[in-house]
Amino acid sequence: MPSEVRAAAVPGDRVLTYAEGPDGYVIAADKALYLGGERVPWFQVDRGVWDEEGLTVTTTDGRSHRALLPEPGRVPEAVRERVIASIVVNHYVPLDARGGVRLVARRADADRLIWEFVFDPGLDPDDPGLRALAEQALEETRRSFGV
Repeated sequence: MPSEVRAAAVPGDRVLTYAEGPDGYVIAADKALYLGGERVPWFQVDRGVWDEEGLTVTTTDGRSHRALLPEPGRVPEAVRERVIASIVVNHYVPLDARGGVRLVARRADADRLIWEFVFDPGLDPDDPGLRALAEQALEETRRSFGV
């Protein structure tokens, strides 16, 4: 493993695999993805999309990161596996006639879950009525799944 890869990972993150692109290394560690000089914890990775040129990662806050990787090695597999492993609950709940919300719990660390509301397109996540319905659905889901 190149010294640059070892040096990029913070203490406590175990490097699983890496690939070098023209803009530097993409590193998949056990707790985070290192992309473009930024550490992105797996619970913040909403999705990774691969094409013939590289990887585009979208985070749960809507930001997008792009890395060119002509030879990605095992990075695509590691990204897929780590994102899936971070999801503890993924449950869809209809809210009203207009649509519903997907309740997603991701493991932030050994003792902490982060919950995310993903409203159907066209629903306003700032609507107080919908927000109250989503909060109620979250409490029912937490009880149902025991988390």
